[in-house]
Amino acid sequence: MSLFKEKLTEGDFVVTSELTPPKGIDIRKMLTTAEQLKEYVDAFNITDSHNARMSLSPLAAAHALIRAEVEPILQMTTRDRNRIALQSDMLGAASLGVQHLVCMGGDPPHLGDHPDAKPVFDFSTEALISAAAGLAMGKDSTGNELNEAPELNVGAVVNPGADDLDTEITRLEKKIESGATYFQTQAIFDPAAFEAFMNRVMSFQVPIIAGILPVKSAKMADHMNKNVPGIDVPETIVQTIEAAEDVKSVSADISAEIIREIRPMCQGVHIMAIGWEALIPTILEKAK
Repeated sequence: MSLFKEKLTEGDFVVTSELTPPKGIDIRKMLTTAEQLKEYVDAFNITDSHNARMSLSPLAAAHALIRAEVEPILQMTTRDRNRIALQSDMLGAASLGVQHLVCMGGDPPHLGDHPDAKPVFDFSTEALISAAAGLAMGKDSTGNELNEAPELNVGAVVNPGADDLDTEITRLEKKIESGATYFQTQAIFDPAAFEAFMNRVMSFQVPIIAGILPVKSAKMADHMNKNVPGIDVPETIVQTIEAAEDVKSVSADISAEIIREIRPMCQGVHIMAIGWEALIPTILEKAK
């Protein structure tokens, strides 16, 4: 059993983060970042053409992390591949030692650097989760038997700040029924609102790993508030960042305080540093 899965199973607090494969084949920077953070982070999401911007295959990047003795969580998005390719990639990942998946739809192609690309979305997210769980039980999505079942730890995402929280929680329940065993969330900025969400989902008894996103600028906060569903950066945080002389230090303080407040409510944090990965140890140390 992997250390990440063991911690989830035992109820220990986990820390995950993200690594974005490069646009090209030079992975040295990605591996250096992983090496610098592996004492702080239990496992790294490997993004799948993040923001619909074409990049190195996350499967190749995940295999490189395994060779470097770092645990990857392979993001599986339904955006670019049909059900045959998705299941093929999951089997390929497992054959290379990848155990952890996190299933999602993915950003629409028109938002990325290939806006004329045709979206696929052959599977719903729930169907993708079900297919992954089925592979782990030895069958593909149409019931055909595998010659050997892969070991897969299937996760999904949830948005505690969704405008229609009832529908979001219903989808969470359906994802659990489909086979999801843990969840990572959208970025949390309001611990009280997150607590209200957790009170509604605690009966599902599934690990929730709360998203933490260090705010780099007031402009970034404003953009997220206007354009990213489920994110609401409070005006007090925006003003604090805007007035800061050392934005990195202040942003780390804010993230650490959020972690301290939500730690009793969840089973881990997922830090989305977006270029500020070197700040992760500071955030965690400040959060104690």
